[in-house]
Amino acid sequence: MIAHLIKDEQNPAYDLLSNNFNYLDNMANVINEERIDQIITFLKSLEIRSERFSEIISTQNISAIQYFNQALIHSSENEVINYEKLEFFGDAVLRLAASNFIEKKYPQMNVGDRSELRAQIVSDEWLTKLGWEIGIEKLIIKGPKALGDKNSKNTIIGEATEALIGAIYKCFNSIKEINLWLDDIWEKDSEIFLKAPYKFKSKTILQEWCQSKGFDLPVYKIIEVSKKNGDPKRFSCNIFIEGLKESSAFGKSHKQAEKNAARVLIEKFITTGKI
Repeated sequence: MIAHLIKDEQNPAYDLLSNNFNYLDNMANVINEERIDQIITFLKSLEIRSERFSEIISTQNISAIQYFNQALIHSSENEVINYEKLEFFGDAVLRLAASNFIEKKYPQMNVGDRSELRAQIVSDEWLTKLGWEIGIEKLIIKGPKALGDKNSKNTIIGEATEALIGAIYKCFNSIKEINLWLDDIWEKDSEIFLKAPYKFKSKTILQEWCQSKGFDLPVYKIIEVSKKNGDPKRFSCNIFIEGLKESSAFGKSHKQAEKNAARVLIEKFITTGKI
């Protein structure tokens, strides 16, 4: 309860804040047993090797379950109780946990390479991939508008995964459990990235290659081939360097088509010895 600063003081702002906190405190009343069981089963599947995380599961700690329930509610379902605030926390602590992982795993790596690696292992694409792997989508509660929007599915999965990370942090005010969970995953994904970074930052590498040769920056020309949302060949991208068409590829978005075309060109340059 938020107290008034002065005894008997009437302050609507304090009362409003107090009511909001009481509402959050009473969330347990609207989480039914079936939902609690779903969340507990899901948390077990994460296999986080932490005694205090295991205690949350074994005791069905309702305060913690409230955080996880909130992390799995989209704003289209509830404008007040949803994952947006936890997603905000998740964004910050994910970067910190990733920095901690890189410091332990690659202590000799320079700062520039650390930043590049971290950008990959906390990216929206990485979060979405993790969300699919842990099966978070089946627990997310959405309103009718989001349910009917197939194009937003991956975005929501990535956001909810980030909110889940925020919820884990809020349970303990610590990144310990986040690193216990994600370090093994990051180790595998980091090795993949470091072996073939061009697959993940092909546009940057292509731009740097052009600059090293004294060429103008590559020109990306997009053509919309299909009107169908989600079509992996909806957009075609042609890349021109010094006026010559060097590669082309498809993608379901402008961005994806450009990345695919740049990756194709980098692979071509590697094969021909230009890089």
